[in-house]
Amino acid sequence: MEIAGDTLQKALRINLDPRWYGTIAEIGAGQEVARWFFRAGGAAGTMAKSMSAYDMAVSDAVYGKSDRYVSLGRLQAMLQHELSLNVERLGETRGDDTCFFAFADTVVARSYRGGNECHGWMGVRFQAHPHDEPSEIVLHVRMLDDDAALQQEALGIVGVNLLHAAFFQRHEPDQVVASLLDRLSTGRIEIDMIKFKGIEFRSVDNRIMALQLVQLGLSGVAMFGPDGEVLQPSEALRKHAVLVERGSFRPPTVVNIDMLECAREKFQQDPAVAGKPILTLAELTMRNLRADTDKVDRRDFLARADLLGACGVTVLISDYYDYNRLAAYLQARTKERIGIVLGLPSLLDMFKEENHTHMQGGILESFGRLFKNDLRLYVYPMQQPSGDGVLTVDQTKVDPDLQPLFDYLSGRGSFVDLDNYRSEYLPILSRDVLRRIGSGDDSWESMVPVEVTALIVKRSFFGYRRE
Repeated sequence: MEIAGDTLQKALRINLDPRWYGTIAEIGAGQEVARWFFRAGGAAGTMAKSMSAYDMAVSDAVYGKSDRYVSLGRLQAMLQHELSLNVERLGETRGDDTCFFAFADTVVARSYRGGNECHGWMGVRFQAHPHDEPSEIVLHVRMLDDDAALQQEALGIVGVNLLHAAFFQRHEPDQVVASLLDRLSTGRIEIDMIKFKGIEFRSVDNRIMALQLVQLGLSGVAMFGPDGEVLQPSEALRKHAVLVERGSFRPPTVVNIDMLECAREKFQQDPAVAGKPILTLAELTMRNLRADTDKVDRRDFLARADLLGACGVTVLISDYYDYNRLAAYLQARTKERIGIVLGLPSLLDMFKEENHTHMQGGILESFGRLFKNDLRLYVYPMQQPSGDGVLTVDQTKVDPDLQPLFDYLSGRGSFVDLDNYRSEYLPILSRDVLRRIGSGDDSWESMVPVEVTALIVKRSFFGYRRE
């Protein structure tokens, strides 16, 4: 009852506000959003039209043909069509006092037989002021309930939350994101992409909004491309072989880029990868971004994101500190080969049993989950602590009790030695580069890609000061 009461109050507040008037168009899980407004009462003050074009031929006749009906392209066609109709049909009679809007969703809920992926796209396109240029919020949701009726209820609540936030909290985008799961839990709905655009959101950086999805637990991951455009992870990963490097990238060094390039060269030689599109990712974990505090320094995050973008790399933000959880996420979204790129020190950390005590089966369970489906680790060598010589994965020894496990994994090809490395890069460490930037020691410039140097100097990242 508490859920219904709160959601009904939000719907009623919209119904009683004379500014908002528009259309709710829903495909795939009933008219669950519109239903809340009818239940709340006074819906005639808000709804010009509600509709569901379920039949594909009918949907195509209204919104144009589409290769995929549950897609961002279909959602945006729906939003554009419905808002344009409202302005065209009603603008002359009530446009001076009305902010027109169009809400739409296109989803696939649990089918009668079950077993299908339950997800969809949802969004609102609206005028913040009469005669204003439209602004837009779109998001991708995954419904996690096992029961179709519960999925429909959750979808309706998220839709009401989105409309309420767009109309009454749009000046605080952080609050828009935070309010989406009001009266729901992350066990019922996952939101793995959100994008703001239009005149009301011209100062919004969607990378920050992507970060907040993970911070708040609305999603385990978020992703954006080198151009800063947010990506829907499942769409980006689908049918791709995936190569991912985890790091701090503070800043990205020539070592980071060489690791990716060396691993990609080896990755492409894998018969299971040959001819397949490859998605290369740089992963930042929330634990790394938080460092020793509970908060994320957004300027520091954006600096790293900008620098990785300058290197042409797609960025993945995850809340999966354990490698096996990252692997499980990727394996659920692509059937192609997955490779994880890491330095030898990180591999040695993986063979410390104390790092796996949180798992019931300890290191054996952790590795069993990680290496299923023939996942491989692409291991970059390290300089010997003495500075004399190089240590590779093939020469590595671990704790005597774990050496048989190491040898077994090595023998089955789970470790790929990146012997195509640049030896002159091995002494370079990110923390040393960071120290030199802050101290005014210009020698750091040779330790990072030229694009990174230019951007650090231009924007004074990481405490860089001009002479």
